[in-house]
Amino acid sequence: MSSKKRIAVVLKGYPRLSETFIAQEILELERAGFDISIISLRHPTDKHTHPVHAEIKAPKHYLPEYIYQELFRVWWAKINCTFKPGFWKTLPVFSKDFMRDPSANRIRRWGQAMVMAHEYANDCDHIYAHFLHTPCSVARYAALISGKSFSISAHAKDIWTSPEWEMREKLEDCDWLVTCTEGGADYLKTLAPQGRVHLVYHGLDLSRFPSPKKPPSKNDGSSKSKTVKIVTVGRAVAKKGIDSLLKALAKLPDDLHWSWTHIGGGPLKGDLEALALKLGINDKCDFKGALPQSKVLETYKKSDLFVLPSRIDETGDRDGLPNVIVEAQSQQMAVISTSISGIPELIQSGTNGILNQPDKIDELSHAIEKLATDPKLRNKMGKLGEEKVRSHFSHKQTIGDIVALLDKSLEEPN
Repeated sequence: MSSKKRIAVVLKGYPRLSETFIAQEILELERAGFDISIISLRHPTDKHTHPVHAEIKAPKHYLPEYIYQELFRVWWAKINCTFKPGFWKTLPVFSKDFMRDPSANRIRRWGQAMVMAHEYANDCDHIYAHFLHTPCSVARYAALISGKSFSISAHAKDIWTSPEWEMREKLEDCDWLVTCTEGGADYLKTLAPQGRVHLVYHGLDLSRFPSPKKPPSKNDGSSKSKTVKIVTVGRAVAKKGIDSLLKALAKLPDDLHWSWTHIGGGPLKGDLEALALKLGINDKCDFKGALPQSKVLETYKKSDLFVLPSRIDETGDRDGLPNVIVEAQSQQMAVISTSISGIPELIQSGTNGILNQPDKIDELSHAIEKLATDPKLRNKMGKLGEEKVRSHFSHKQTIGDIVALLDKSLEEPN
């Protein structure tokens, strides 16, 4: 194995509460002996962090979020990059991309890439980008300018909302790409050279999600003392389908005692709160906002049923395999969700949860009522879900694939 193990990890923003899986991967790469530097396109906006963020030792570097805010930094990087042979090879690549996407966003990524190539590329041996869209654009340009190899981890929105021409060309230039769902992998394989795309599930650090020691829930909604506690964890964005969930909750029988907790920030949070009020169920709904992992785990332990009715939104954006579903299953929770993207790769409808078609309000309401009123079935599904997570979705099983791919890239000459 090469002694060179310096990896620059390019992210859109860091740290982020909604991207625990990325932080966990970075920590495991550090434990595997890689010297990690974090290069972020944006500064953090979340008020909290997870415990895993405090354990990561990697230095954090922030590129100019907007070029006009750091004009001298970008200008100085450009001057220095012109002396790199790779700059003149990369300029036509950027120009071709800009002709097809003449946007301020494209110019911003070019400026960020020059800063990265000038300030940080000499301190790494390989560049690894999380997300196939903007972080990969910066990583690709910076890698080509500085003569470094690069690789990609793709997820959901970045796959389904990026133009095919751009993904195809990035896949031509990169060493390899990993993605976390079979559907995403199958699609990307149609755009990539053979053997370049690999399916690698995120995995969960099960030491942070120990098996619950509580007795099986007997709540069936028959009385106030047996109120069924429902939880949803996910950003308040269209693809999560939370508006459909609120409408389904409003259709539950009047004599069924239930409460619902939502954890997650996002631009639609206010709209969802207004919808709950309009539907007359706001007294049963608790919008917590974004919370650290310890509080999320605490909520799982106090809840009876997890619901996330994901959909494909009007832009084509969709979930991959949401980590929160894996988390919920680790806590013996039955899951109600939808049969899109990678969700059926974990949830087998009728076995460890129920899958419906997106935006089928009556079906969703019926599924919630069914599991709310049948704690034995709910508990059985939850136990089977935990067994599947602990046998197939441990991060210890999945991180080895990424380590092997990185080692191969580091061993091969650029």
